[in-house]
Amino acid sequence: MTTRLLSTLALSAAAALTLASCGGGDAGQDDASSEESASGLTLEQVQDAGVLTIGTEGTYRPFSFHEGGAGELTGYDVEIVTAVAEELGVDAEFEETQWDAMFAGLESARFDVIANQVSITEERQESYLFSEPYTVSNGVIVTLTENDEITSFEDLDGATTAQSLTSNWNELAQESGADVEAVEGWAQSVTLLEQGRVDATINDKLTYLDYQETEGNENIKIAAETEDQSQSALTFRQGSESLVEAVDEALATLAEDGTLTEISEKYFGADVTQ
Repeated sequence: MTTRLLSTLALSAAAALTLASCGGGDAGQDDASSEESASGLTLEQVQDAGVLTIGTEGTYRPFSFHEGGAGELTGYDVEIVTAVAEELGVDAEFEETQWDAMFAGLESARFDVIANQVSITEERQESYLFSEPYTVSNGVIVTLTENDEITSFEDLDGATTAQSLTSNWNELAQESGADVEAVEGWAQSVTLLEQGRVDATINDKLTYLDYQETEGNENIKIAAETEDQSQSALTFRQGSESLVEAVDEALATLAEDGTLTEISEKYFGADVTQ
């Protein structure tokens, strides 16, 4: 398993718990190219307006969602960017939209920033500006707690893993020599694991942490992690350098005073901000 492969897989898969949401990022960029691009936004303009307008899905638990389906918008990303707006001295105003329209909305100035677990990739950096990352995550092998035979990706050679066939984690499993049992998602992977029908499953660490924060399943554990991490950040139009700089300063303050860690532990039971 090469470092280059792990890096490519990790960067392309961390955006979502189900991997489906942010997997559509390229489509968003295609949509954006059909829109007339708006100019960048300065810190002074945001502070004069008194509002930071934020694009997010609102249906992407635990990052951006409505509690019970109809409650107030909340979530990890929502709380992070709201805290950033407070540091800038402005109100946070959210515009909810589907992922496929997210980048087009940013380009057309429907909103000022995206807060929706957008992973930093070289391709996206050619078109957008990013803040410092506020989420980092590894790929992980999950096994039964009692399993001591799988402690590395090399140990997957000849083992059976449960994977969604459309996921990049499926590719990593096959590259590791595993026999893949096709599943529809994380929940089914855990079921097959507990039934003893598979030896392991590979997924994003955030998926595991979110699940454990809710379920507290003592029957499963993380057996190994990828060395490379994916990073997610707030996303801005080109030309917004002064705003990005101010946001980075706000994130640094929130990291120093413990706010980022507090928000992270609320949703994941762990610090996923660094």
